[in-house]
Amino acid sequence: MSDVGAAMGKVVARSAAPPMRARRPMLGRYTGQAFAIVTLSAGLFGLVWLYGSALRDPRYLDGWILAGGMILQLGFHIAVKSGGLSPKSAVRWRKVHVLLGYLLIAAFASHCDLSLPETALEWMLWTGFVLVTLSGVLGAYLAWSVKVRGIVDERTAFERIPEQRAELARKLQTLVTRADPASAALGLPVPPHDAWIMDLYTTHLRDFFAGQRNVSAHLVRSQGPLKQLTGEIEDLARYVDPQSKDKLTAIRELVVEKDRLDFACVQQSLTRGLFFVHVPVTYALIVLSILHVVVAYAYASGVW
Repeated sequence: MSDVGAAMGKVVARSAAPPMRARRPMLGRYTGQAFAIVTLSAGLFGLVWLYGSALRDPRYLDGWILAGGMILQLGFHIAVKSGGLSPKSAVRWRKVHVLLGYLLIAAFASHCDLSLPETALEWMLWTGFVLVTLSGVLGAYLAWSVKVRGIVDERTAFERIPEQRAELARKLQTLVTRADPASAALGLPVPPHDAWIMDLYTTHLRDFFAGQRNVSAHLVRSQGPLKQLTGEIEDLARYVDPQSKDKLTAIRELVVEKDRLDFACVQQSLTRGLFFVHVPVTYALIVLSILHVVVAYAYASGVW
């Protein structure tokens, strides 16, 4: 049991949520960022109002602010894809990217004057910006909530999740089929407790460790299926000897780790799906914005 206990100790240490003292500074940072976004957005609306009060068309001001911000966002994406940023710089600029994205929402609302579009081009621009905004906000929320909960860390690489699942399944099978050395040496029959554990394995655990499970529960972040499965293990642990109880404790930790990997897979799949919406629509929005600028200057009265 010493080898299994040491291995399970590492699993618990890695999958445990960060302590409350570590969460509070993180929440404080996000609160400060939210306050900065609200303050800067209010400042933007105030600047546009002052610009309009000077008998100038405010759509030129917030329009160019919006265009400049979109160009910066596009430049960030190109820099990340080209590998021109170090890992630390990429993390810092990703934070700037998210912050600037929220500010662009205010610029877009100001530019639209909180009204629906009228022409086909405006509708395409409006729809594109809404898609980019929703995919970006949802992606940022997913990253934030997962980081705050501490369920998934940077070491849970999406590409390695199937390999890690298979490794957990092998550990579980080895743990369940491992016989008592003393009983095996004496040629004694399998103790009834081991048979109960084997029945638990064939009835519930083998299918659970065979691949991705409980997708719908992980989408809504429900721990119902996990609690039901660990409840089966805990109920059985009441009726077994201390050695079998230790084995069930190790099995329970493997189940928790497998559920964590399933959750990470679902969350990262969602993030990647949003990314495949966010980036192509952003490029299309840039093209439409250029066309919008050309049309606006072609038919505008030129009020500055």
